[in-house]
Amino acid sequence: MRNFAENFGRVAVAALTELGQGAVLFAESLAWTVTGAARRQPVRFAAVLAQAMEVGVRALPIVFVLSIAIGAMVAIQGIYSLSIFGAESKVTLGVALSVTREFAPLITGVLVAGRSGSALAARLGTMTINQEIDALTVMGINPVRYLVAPALLAMLVMLPLLTWFADCVALFGAGLYVTAKLGMSFTAYLNELQASVSIDDLMHGIGKSGIFAILITIIGVVNGIGVTGGADGIGRVTTRAVVHGISAIVITDMLFAYLVIQ
Repeated sequence: MRNFAENFGRVAVAALTELGQGAVLFAESLAWTVTGAARRQPVRFAAVLAQAMEVGVRALPIVFVLSIAIGAMVAIQGIYSLSIFGAESKVTLGVALSVTREFAPLITGVLVAGRSGSALAARLGTMTINQEIDALTVMGINPVRYLVAPALLAMLVMLPLLTWFADCVALFGAGLYVTAKLGMSFTAYLNELQASVSIDDLMHGIGKSGIFAILITIIGVVNGIGVTGGADGIGRVTTRAVVHGISAIVITDMLFAYLVIQ
């Protein structure tokens, strides 16, 4: 019992420390974004653009493939489930709400966490081991402004845009199966889709993606700067960033859905 209590306390303290560190990094990033220009140290637009290319543009192909597959899968399962009650014609409503409110933001967030969150943790972990972050501090360059703020801004812009792109592609993929299976025209499917989806449904998913963007960035940064143990440590923090990022996304998605529906 004593060993269990000691281990539990050690893990709890470490978790609270990382949580506090993440909150401080987020606050400092926002402060540099807002006040950097007035302090003659603005967040570099070129760095934000480079991060946006890596996070968003280069992720478009894999988001396209996964989204069209997810849309078709939801349509297949929806028609199969509704056919039990003879309500196949209502599948468009179920597909529209499922994709826009849950599947598109969740799948996109998980994908970006595995792709960009791990890359951010690995890059910062390498810089930490090579003492490059200490060198930035010695040169008078704030590491948060130089490294964290551009990544956070890029993620906050690109992840909601990727989610909107995933919405369109997934609904298109679902439409291909629905029209072929039920024998309806694609124009009729689009009309039903327009009647089923509201702006609130779209904003529900896009709003969640903004929260996911913050979680992915902060978790990647905290894990990256906390690396120890050389090359092995970089591998550990990269894996840890992916696991923590995906776990945080799923838990946050559940809490968000519960609070909004209530």
